Amino acid sequence: MNHSVPVIAIVAGEASGDNLGAALISELRARLPGARFIGVPGRRMREAGCEALASSDELALMGLFEIIRQLPRLIRLRHRLKVELLKIKPDVFIGIDAPEFNLGLARLLKANGLPTVQYVSPQVWAWRQGRVRTIGNSVDKILCLLPFEPAFYREYGVQAVFVGHPLADQYTLEPDRAAARLELGLTEQDQVVAVLPGSRLGEVVRLTKTFAATAVWLNQRRPGIQFISPLASADTRMHFINQWSKHTEIPVKCFDGQSGLVLAAADVVLVASGTATLEALLTQRPMVVAYRLSLLTAFILKSFGLVKIKYFSQPNLLLGRDCVPEFFQNRATPTALGEALLAWLDGSRDVEALQAEFKTVHQQLRCNGASLAAAAVIDLIDLDAKY
Repeated sequence: MNHSVPVIAIVAGEASGDNLGAALISELRARLPGARFIGVPGRRMREAGCEALASSDELALMGLFEIIRQLPRLIRLRHRLKVELLKIKPDVFIGIDAPEFNLGLARLLKANGLPTVQYVSPQVWAWRQGRVRTIGNSVDKILCLLPFEPAFYREYGVQAVFVGHPLADQYTLEPDRAAARLELGLTEQDQVVAVLPGSRLGEVVRLTKTFAATAVWLNQRRPGIQFISPLASADTRMHFINQWSKHTEIPVKCFDGQSGLVLAAADVVLVASGTATLEALLTQRPMVVAYRLSLLTAFILKSFGLVKIKYFSQPNLLLGRDCVPEFFQNRATPTALGEALLAWLDGSRDVEALQAEFKTVHQQLRCNGASLAAAAVIDLIDLDAKY
């Protein structure tokens, strides 16, 4: 690893991982001027100066069998990255999310003497808990976004540190709903539902038809509701618009990104489970959460008892109770989703109490996460000996 400047390899898995990676690169660059970043970036990481060995779009997969279908391609990609990174010999390897891919790559690199980090803990506390020992063999350190995660790893002797969630630093503690509506061309009188079908194409494919039918259900009972949607990429935007228009003539105003602005402007959010539920929490928005896997993946998870948690949405996990309605697989019907949305809009559920709880969680997660993550990474680099 005899470089003239530190070399840091980073592999990100999807849009949320790309955001984390870009913030981390910025913090690392401030501490290590001239450092070189290489790996598998998304757009924001490339803009932050990460050289691309492949694109993060190649890793944006979810579900057991969705991954299995792509397994030969992913194995080839992981082998190529291993070969290239062992030639370059970076000072540290950081896998961001995408644990099915990154932990396997990290294990190969660690076996060859490279320090390795997993940024974003797999939900090992939720399902397939036996993986924790394999994780410990793959990485030297896990950077956790959620405060309850390090204690779980300590039970198994795996080094893990809570670094907070960078999104919590990016979002203000006092969302300005009026300003967001003004910027998006909405009025104070509009009733607005934000629709977030997911950042991955597979999620959008599984949920858009149901979300469009939910809009029809709502419109029949509350005509004039405005539907707005931020889409993470051109592919997801194209599929979402095509599928939405097939199933309803109700207009939906789409935006490229701008999820924070769209969420802040909404009265209520219809959202796919994932990072977007945390974004809705950080904008103090009531929400209804849906989650759909392929039928085969869902069947395997249920049949073999692989899921160990009561809730799957981040707000419910963080608060430890059923604070927002969540619907899994066949329970995510237009009627069920529509009724839950209407309960928020009609005030049947206490929005102000929810917002107060969300603000408390926001403050707990707001601890300059990218800075803490950068410090944890640098601890693994022997700068005095090398530079």
